[in-house]
Amino acid sequence: MTQVIEKTDNIGESHSPSEKTPFWEYFSFSTDHKVIGIQYLVTTFAFYLLGGVLASVIRAELTTPDSDLLPPELYNGLFTMHGTIMIFLWIVPAVTGGFGNYLVPLMIGARDMAFPKLNAIAFWMIPPGGALLMSSFFFGPSSSGWTAYPPLSILTDQHIGQAIWIFSIITLGTSSILAAVNFVVTIWAMRMPGMDLFSMPLFCWAMLATSCLVVVATPVLAGAMILLAFDLLVGTAFFNPTGGGNPVVYQHLFWFYSHPAVYVMVLPVFGIISEVLPPHSRKPIFGYKAIAYSSMVICVLGLLVWAHHMFTSGTPDWLRVFFMVATLLVAVPTGIKVFSWLATLWGGKLRLNSPLLFAIGFISLFVVGGLSGVMLGSVPIDIHVHDTYFVVAHFHYVLFGGSVFGIYSGIYHWFPKMTGRMLNEFWGKVHFALTFVGFNLCFFPMHILGLQGMPRRVAQYDPQFASINIICSVGAFLLAISTIPFVINAAYSWLRGPQAPDNPWDALTLEWTTSSPPIPHNWIGEPVLTTGPYDYGVDEYDEEDELPLIPEPSR
Repeated sequence: MTQVIEKTDNIGESHSPSEKTPFWEYFSFSTDHKVIGIQYLVTTFAFYLLGGVLASVIRAELTTPDSDLLPPELYNGLFTMHGTIMIFLWIVPAVTGGFGNYLVPLMIGARDMAFPKLNAIAFWMIPPGGALLMSSFFFGPSSSGWTAYPPLSILTDQHIGQAIWIFSIITLGTSSILAAVNFVVTIWAMRMPGMDLFSMPLFCWAMLATSCLVVVATPVLAGAMILLAFDLLVGTAFFNPTGGGNPVVYQHLFWFYSHPAVYVMVLPVFGIISEVLPPHSRKPIFGYKAIAYSSMVICVLGLLVWAHHMFTSGTPDWLRVFFMVATLLVAVPTGIKVFSWLATLWGGKLRLNSPLLFAIGFISLFVVGGLSGVMLGSVPIDIHVHDTYFVVAHFHYVLFGGSVFGIYSGIYHWFPKMTGRMLNEFWGKVHFALTFVGFNLCFFPMHILGLQGMPRRVAQYDPQFASINIICSVGAFLLAISTIPFVINAAYSWLRGPQAPDNPWDALTLEWTTSSPPIPHNWIGEPVLTTGPYDYGVDEYDEEDELPLIPEPSR
């Protein structure tokens, strides 16, 4: 993992003052990967706020057992929009397009992505895809949930709204495929001289595994959506049981993408956590190769577990056993990562600032989601709690407690690099405390609701579940409030926050060797590899304070 030292005459020139990116460029068809990364992050965060508003309305409805706030049809439409927005317009594009675009070229010493124009096209498919999704709500909202299971999604009076919803998913999926191809080529072919695969930061390994998953699985979802559109609009019977079609085939096609989509959302966050922990604990990452290989193993196993979502769909017993075993096997490479992160923290000089707090929060919450995932991977337990709030609790611990906490950790860590400004640390800790408490108050009691048999996706429920639902709704409102200090902190700091040094965390990965924010082509001259990405406390460092010994520039 030791990187080759490249001698140049301009080792100090990368720290020249940054040329400030004009504000209007963030609204343009820019081919600068850093501008595109920020475009992704800001755009998807706006959709996250919208999805959060919908979640708050849903939880307000669920505060009482009766459907007394929203008509059932409107509730179903809001429910569908919430899930679709959070997955396709927030987590997936934020972790891949946002952090991936900004960081991958910087981390491998490249000037830009392999295909800059294709990169811009991939982003500019997100706004129209989002606009299509929003407009579907006003043409008769899709009420079939984000899974769009037939026959519910095709035997409906809301043909126009459902069709627009389908076309929006195809548009967003196409954007994801274009971006993934770009990442694979960039990581494989554009690493700087002296950087082999095992000298890359672990975030790049995570993005490589994620992109391979997207390229293999997303076209299957696109195909399923096209066939579903034919059934809805043309009258074919691919999935329509009234015409001899098989709706279970749709489930296989949908989950062949949509379970790997969980890893598309989580694998980049694994990479973020692997980058945040070493500089903030002042220790090398534990088990570099094990973490790198485990990302690729998850990539392969993630394609073999989709039918564990279908244990109640008439799946033969022998096939249930296969998918149960494959599901449980995924816990092995995931466990390798978790124990490696804990070993990295163990004995370190921890800086309990906002990036590390959110990273530790991620680990604790993701482990809870992983444990409930192992339970759901067991056929008897899954059949018992299928379509109950136990499942809701599980995937929110994985995707919000996992992905969103990891996104926040990455924002706090790289915000100085992206903007040249420091976030306010006090309000960062307030944000963490409110988010952590609100999240657990909202979603942990849902495990109990699920074990007691409360069904998901419905607005009316048995009054025996009312008291726990009140607790969940209070937690949801607190979680919504927790976003306010973050938004104010980020906006104010970006405009008037204290100037950030080029490397405020004394980190070793290559993006910290250029100015904050980086200049248009990242470096003046060629980037320089002086240490490994995680060589904290080794020969190149002063053992007393573990700060980097920066060589004097050659004159």
